[in-house]
Amino acid sequence: MRKGAAGRDELITAIAEVFRAHGYAGASLSLITKATGLGKGSLYNFFPGGKDEMATAVLAHIDRWFEDEVFSPLREMKDPREGIERMLAATDAYFHSGRRVCLVGAFALDDARDRFAIEISSYFGRWVTDLAGALRRAGRPETEARRLAEECVAGIQGALTLARAFDDPAVFSRTMTNISERLGVAGT
Repeated sequence: MRKGAAGRDELITAIAEVFRAHGYAGASLSLITKATGLGKGSLYNFFPGGKDEMATAVLAHIDRWFEDEVFSPLREMKDPREGIERMLAATDAYFHSGRRVCLVGAFALDDARDRFAIEISSYFGRWVTDLAGALRRAGRPETEARRLAEECVAGIQGALTLARAFDDPAVFSRTMTNISERLGVAGT
């Protein structure tokens, strides 16, 4: 593993995949050392706070990606429809068209929820708020925009769960098409 920012990003990505596969409780240091190729001592050098600090770093890494690729375009693109289209495309890419679970969503559903409540609430809250803002700028009334934003984020999360439960990523793809239509933008 290389040192520095790039090496830390690679390390965080490897740890994230362990959390995705095993959940917070099941992500043992043994699994994390195997995935990263680092011994426990080296991991504690990077993360003196142990598994909690690793999870916090993973959530921050995910948050930065979503801020850059999803939230910011929803807030800042001149044409709100383009921001919404970018959100849909980035979401599809990030979740590998339904083949990758949402780690933040998974943390929200298990015992990690209380431990990382602020990070989880912020992630979903910003997604709903920024999508609702884009929908308002596109001409939807405030109440409708908020309701539709909640419905779409819930639909994405539910589709990820169903795609995993049925081992059928097409469930996610169909849902993303339905969401695109519901939002009045081109499909992903």
